[in-house]
Amino acid sequence: MSFTTLSDGARIALDNMADFAWSLGSPSLRLGVTGLSRAGKTVFITALIHNLTHGGRLPMFEPWRAGRLLGAEIRPQLHPDVPTFDYRGHVRKLTDARVWPESTRQISELRLTIAYESATFLGRSLGRGKLDLDIVDYPGEWLLDLPLLSKDFRTFSRETLERAREPRRNGIATDWLVHSAGIDPLGPADDETAGRLHELFSAYLGAARGGSLALSMVPPGRFLMPGDLAGSPALTFAPLDLPETGEAPRDSLWAMMESRFEAYKDVVVRPFFRTHFARLDRQVVLVDVLAALNGGREALLDLEVALGEILACFRPGHASWLGQILTRRIDRILFAATKADHLHHASHDRLELILRRLTDRAIARASFSGAEVDVKALAAVRATREATIRRNGESLPCILGVPQEGELFDDHLYDGKEEIALFPGDLPDNPQALFRAPEAEEQPLDALRFLRFRPPPVEVTAEGVSLSLPHIRLDRALDFLLGDRLA
Repeated sequence: MSFTTLSDGARIALDNMADFAWSLGSPSLRLGVTGLSRAGKTVFITALIHNLTHGGRLPMFEPWRAGRLLGAEIRPQLHPDVPTFDYRGHVRKLTDARVWPESTRQISELRLTIAYESATFLGRSLGRGKLDLDIVDYPGEWLLDLPLLSKDFRTFSRETLERAREPRRNGIATDWLVHSAGIDPLGPADDETAGRLHELFSAYLGAARGGSLALSMVPPGRFLMPGDLAGSPALTFAPLDLPETGEAPRDSLWAMMESRFEAYKDVVVRPFFRTHFARLDRQVVLVDVLAALNGGREALLDLEVALGEILACFRPGHASWLGQILTRRIDRILFAATKADHLHHASHDRLELILRRLTDRAIARASFSGAEVDVKALAAVRATREATIRRNGESLPCILGVPQEGELFDDHLYDGKEEIALFPGDLPDNPQALFRAPEAEEQPLDALRFLRFRPPPVEVTAEGVSLSLPHIRLDRALDFLLGDRLA
């Protein structure tokens, strides 16, 4: 799937050369971090920076294990026109208030300069090495917009309406579908009509993404986080039930909506692709598999479609020094199932298997293009501990933690202070069981239950030194993403 025109390609190459010149040719790596809302992007980046700058415990990160990691510090970022990732503010929320930072609502950047000793004798003789790591944080919903670049308004409308009429979505889409059915696309263009359709359509998207449904396919992504474009014509449109053939009459509602759809691609989607997405070297896609499990089988199937759409947007391939200057390619992609601390470690392998099942076909496409792809279960910040309790003569592997205020379980509303032991259920040995029709499931999804827990208190040594944020497999993720560049 191609998203670039010749002019786009030329501008991307010029921007890459400008970045290379600004960095004076020093080694750099642009790491994109994304995921659908509440997948843990902000927490992942904050924990990554905190562990690297505070000498965190990273035993499976080879440069740390070998004693070659000399330190890391935050430096001025590459692009002054992009908001800076608020690392210090997020750390304060995690460690002082013990609350999770707000979800990513816009793109942001941060540059981390990592000092290391080379793994080779020749490299060490030339002095210590340095890598500028440019971290780019952006909402995963924006990725779901990229396929729109290859679609026209009729295709977008047909696919969106078909999805909304599915049994899982029909109930939350009723207001929009009923109102839309009474609108004639061939009627005159009218701002009030367009605004009302957009309002109802956006409400449907919000309901699909939020609440207990946890659905993932919700393009256009900016409708859920419009920012300073709220109310602009480029963000005030909705799908229409169009005839299969023919063109939009001049000055019709159809023509207005089609024009705004094209403006959305030109004003919102294409600049994001050209300026940020097409200039990444490596990518992390964080996936809240547990939320989808809570949402049921349909939420899992919806997530599978979304992950396929997301990976189809990437530009995978082998990295080269010339490619870094002209046409960057993503040569490593990590899919990470987050919040692994909400499960006992005995289920972590099964969590990875479920994510692999969700991404099988998409991974095959990317690997064929030369990119390395890995799947891991992790918790960027570990909020729970593990324990075993006995009930009715049976040992149950449980997790201990403090549920967030407002969490509800078995009709009990938690206040954010009470620590509990929770048995969240066992994930199936065969992930395929979760994707079968309900009557064929080996284990019903409602047997699984996951709560949100508060961040843990910061551990302090006997000497009064605050330790880095605890994690599960963040070191393995770092080794896959950065290890070869710190050799």
